[in-house]
Amino acid sequence: MSRLSLTDIELSGRRVFMRVDFNVPLADGRITDDSRIRAALESIRYVVEHGGRLILASHLGRPKGKRVESDSLRPVFERLSELLEATPVFFAADCVGAETADRVAHLKAGEVLLLENLRFHAGEEANDPRFAKALADLADVYVNDAFGAAHRAHASTEGITACLPIAAAGFLMQKELEALGRALHPEERPYVAIVGGAKISGKIELMESFLGLADEILIGGAMAYTFLRASGEETGRSLVEADRVALAGRLLETARTKGRRIRLPVDHVVARDFDGTGLRTVSVQGTAPDEMGLDIGPETVGAYGRIVRDAKLIVWNGPMGVFENPKFASGTLEIGRMVAESDAFSIVGGGDSASAVNQAGLGARIDHVSTGGGAALEFLSGRKLPGVEALRDRPVGQAQS
Repeated sequence: MSRLSLTDIELSGRRVFMRVDFNVPLADGRITDDSRIRAALESIRYVVEHGGRLILASHLGRPKGKRVESDSLRPVFERLSELLEATPVFFAADCVGAETADRVAHLKAGEVLLLENLRFHAGEEANDPRFAKALADLADVYVNDAFGAAHRAHASTEGITACLPIAAAGFLMQKELEALGRALHPEERPYVAIVGGAKISGKIELMESFLGLADEILIGGAMAYTFLRASGEETGRSLVEADRVALAGRLLETARTKGRRIRLPVDHVVARDFDGTGLRTVSVQGTAPDEMGLDIGPETVGAYGRIVRDAKLIVWNGPMGVFENPKFASGTLEIGRMVAESDAFSIVGGGDSASAVNQAGLGARIDHVSTGGGAALEFLSGRKLPGVEALRDRPVGQAQS
């Protein structure tokens, strides 16, 4: 697929509308993790250094088309101003309207204007053509660097591209597509997929995709118990999606037919409740009726680790247990450490997996940690992302004027 990148565009003096993903976690109005802001800095600095008049737009939270002060991007503006140091950064109280247009008109080359939350307007999520046109009227050039929002067909990710002559991918977007693309078009073998999380229902297409691509699929998290039930194992009070047991059985059979391996836990950490009452480590077969599995056990970690060590390509999506509780975090953290130490090209597919590796201080040792949980899941499942598709079929080569 051909698409423009920032390096293909003449930026000097132009109004550059850049969609970013500044949907950062907040606590009492303070940012608790600024990694999404930092991830966009390469593209931001490139536009600034090349004389662009940069307009940044993002959503934050779920205000549902109304102004909600707790979802204001003002804390992001304050942090961005600190990170960009000497670069002039301004804040617009809205993302459209006469006052915002006036702020853009007075923006100088090398300056940055952050617009207020796009989702304060219902037209954003509705992909309203009028709202998309209002955003486009602010700019000469469109750049999408928000991979985390690329699976949404919103006004700022899809609709706006029909209103501007130039639509390009930012550097972060390019990195995401290139890294995750290696998982969809693998050249390295063995290819190991690690899939965890709570429910199989949200990862059916991902599993089907991996069954056509990966050599080994290592299952953890609560979703493992639906597979174990399908295999005839007792699961106690562990989370099982009863309406997905037959599906899990079909996936196991498909794996056998295709010569793929779906690996399931052989031991686990169990307790009678999420506080850890009666916590112990037992074989899967040794699970008592009143116990629930909350993490993979050391034998499973060891078995998975041996497979990970031999891998040349690893894709990980979903934790191995209830890692938010330190009592049940060991399996996830150990798998994270093994992935980080592997010689394979390693991809962590955003969401809870990314949180886990960052929490363990392993992020810098993973080849690619995706910034988009839902977007990465859909991309790895083989779905087309509206925000990416909107950038296609544009000539690449000489700078666009």
